Amino acid sequence: MNKLTALFNLHDGEDDREKTLESVKKNISYKGANLWILACAIIIASIGLNVNSGAVVIGAMLISPLMGPIVGAGFALGIYDFTLLRKSLKNLLNSTLVSLTVSTLYFYVSPFKDVQSELLARTSPNIYDILIAFFGGVVGVIAVTRTEKGNPIPGVAIATALMPPLCTAGYGLATGQWGYFLGAFYLYCINCVFIGISTFLIIKYLKYPPKKQVNEKQQKQVRITVTILIIAMLVPSSYLAYSLYREQQFKKNADSFIDSEFTQKGYTVVFKKTNFKAQPKKIELAFLSKRFEQKEISKLNKELNENKYLKGSELIIRQDSTDRLSALKGDILNEIKSSENELNEKDVKIVQLEKELAKNKFDNVRLLKEAKTVFPSVTALSVSNHELVTAKDSIIPVTAVIYESSNGIAEDDLNKFRNWLNERLSVKNVTLFRKQDETPPDNNKAKKRK
Repeated sequence: MNKLTALFNLHDGEDDREKTLESVKKNISYKGANLWILACAIIIASIGLNVNSGAVVIGAMLISPLMGPIVGAGFALGIYDFTLLRKSLKNLLNSTLVSLTVSTLYFYVSPFKDVQSELLARTSPNIYDILIAFFGGVVGVIAVTRTEKGNPIPGVAIATALMPPLCTAGYGLATGQWGYFLGAFYLYCINCVFIGISTFLIIKYLKYPPKKQVNEKQQKQVRITVTILIIAMLVPSSYLAYSLYREQQFKKNADSFIDSEFTQKGYTVVFKKTNFKAQPKKIELAFLSKRFEQKEISKLNKELNENKYLKGSELIIRQDSTDRLSALKGDILNEIKSSENELNEKDVKIVQLEKELAKNKFDNVRLLKEAKTVFPSVTALSVSNHELVTAKDSIIPVTAVIYESSNGIAEDDLNKFRNWLNERLSVKNVTLFRKQDETPPDNNKAKKRK
């Protein structure tokens, strides 16, 4: 037992307590160099979040002096130094306001306001963030009380991540996105509270002497305050962690359902979208060629709701019989990378242009050979499609046939020639033009003679 106690003994390597306390008090104040470092760290962290650079954000966390007043507040609670506690909380409030102001101004003037993954990562705190803050704070305060500070301090600065949530909160203020502000500021509060609580517990474990003797009532007030802070941070974050767990289980089971019911049966899924937050939860799918009847969809929905993690969900199969085809294409294209999307649009445009060209392209050589067989006097032939605009702004499609004839075509044969061309070209609007005349033959006259 003594060996086990010695193994976890924190008194070995402990620094002089007066010296440690002086160091803590020194790091509380934000004047001169500390204030400059804080403002610069805020700007660096904001730029890192803005350009989605994790390395820059880590650099800002390393140089940030924000942990000073938080550790000071934990120390003050542990030794019942309420003057030090007030000073620590005052400096923490000032540093928080300065950080929020600087980050808000930066994001307000920045031309880049897109939401990046580094920003989003600080908007949904949960119980895991509490664990990180607590154990990070434990390591931090143990390092502060050692003679040899070692490497833990930089690691604690990165792990507890005080600076990025404040910058994200500034982004929320600058862009008017209050959900981002509240989520990020709550994460910042979690980090502050649990770093302070871990400091308080370690100082109590090390049995630092109180600055002044306090009665049982004051000690009870401190314990009640600490307990309320723990509950205030723990309950909402536990709920958020549970919600995150349920969402992950929903996505995992949705993927498993899609794999077993469709992929393994050879159906190619070209579009998949899940929405956990919708009421009811939704799973939307589209397939390359498979079409489902309403009875099949109803059966699949029934099987879907037999899974406890997918209960209350709705399966929507997108197919042009029930949805607009254009909407389906739009959703599918949104799932494709932008470069591939551009290529697809070009391919579609090319196909459309080829179809337009095909409408106006005729095999004139072959047509001439066939025409000469029926009308030997025809020596040249050209066919093209045109739109005739009338004085009443109406548009009449016309298939124009320009021909040359060695001896001319008798008027009796013109109607035959026109009817043959209508039949051969699968149209009903052939208009004949003889090249020598440069004017169309009198079609009406030919009709009268017929």
